[in-house]
Amino acid sequence: MVELPLAGSRNKYRVAPSKIIALGLNYREHIAESLSVNVRGMDENTPAEPVLFPKTPNVLIGTGQPIVLPHIVASYGFEAPRTDYEGELALIISRRARNINESDAHDYVYGYTCMNDVSQRNIQNGDRSGWFRGKSFDTFGPIGPVVVPAAQLGDPQALALQTRLNGKVVQQGNTAQMIFGIAQLLTFISHNFTLEPGDIILTGTPSGVGPLAAGDVVEVEIEGIGVLRNPVIDEALN
Repeated sequence: MVELPLAGSRNKYRVAPSKIIALGLNYREHIAESLSVNVRGMDENTPAEPVLFPKTPNVLIGTGQPIVLPHIVASYGFEAPRTDYEGELALIISRRARNINESDAHDYVYGYTCMNDVSQRNIQNGDRSGWFRGKSFDTFGPIGPVVVPAAQLGDPQALALQTRLNGKVVQQGNTAQMIFGIAQLLTFISHNFTLEPGDIILTGTPSGVGPLAAGDVVEVEIEGIGVLRNPVIDEALN
C-alpha cells in the first residue's frame, strides 16, 4: 500500500485503485521516436483514438522506494535486455464515472501526481497477449511525491514535465503537447469502462524514453507537483 501526502493539508491519501489505465502514444515526439524504441504496436502514425493498456496495482511504490528489475528477465538470456523509464502525469478519479460528457470530465478528477510507467521492452514485445506483463511487474509504477487536489493545481494542460536519469535531463515536455487532452481521455475511457473512485489514469509520456540499470536514480518532476525519485536495483544481483 502507498500513502502520499495530500498537498495543502496534513492528511494522507491512500493510493488504492481498482484499476490503472495507461495511455500510449499521446505525445507526437514520442510517436516519432517509436522506431528507435522498437515497441510492438508503435509506429509513426498518430492514433485516431486513445491507445489504452492496463497496469496492475501491484506496480505501485512511493518516492524513494526502489524500482526492481525482475529476476525473470535475466533468466530469459535476452541479448539486449531493456527496461525503460517513462515520466507521466497521472490523475486520480474522484467519483464513479460512466459515459460522462467531455464538458463535465474535469469534475471527476480528485487530484494529480507524478508517475513513472516503467516498461520491460523485451517481454512487452515478445508476449503474444500484448503489453500486459511487461508493464505490470512489481514496482513498475512509482507514484508521488504528493497528490495535488485538482482545484489547487491550476490548468493541468499547461504543466512542464521533466525526467532525469542520474541527474541528466532525458525527457522534457509539457502537458499542452498531449494529442488527447485530459477531458477527451476521461470521456473516452468512461465510455469503455466504469471508473471508480481512486482509479488512476496515466496520460502518456513525451519523447526521450530510455533504459534503466541497477544503480541508476530516476526522477520525474512535474510543475506544481514536485519530484518523484526512485533508485533502481536488479533482483538478479541481490
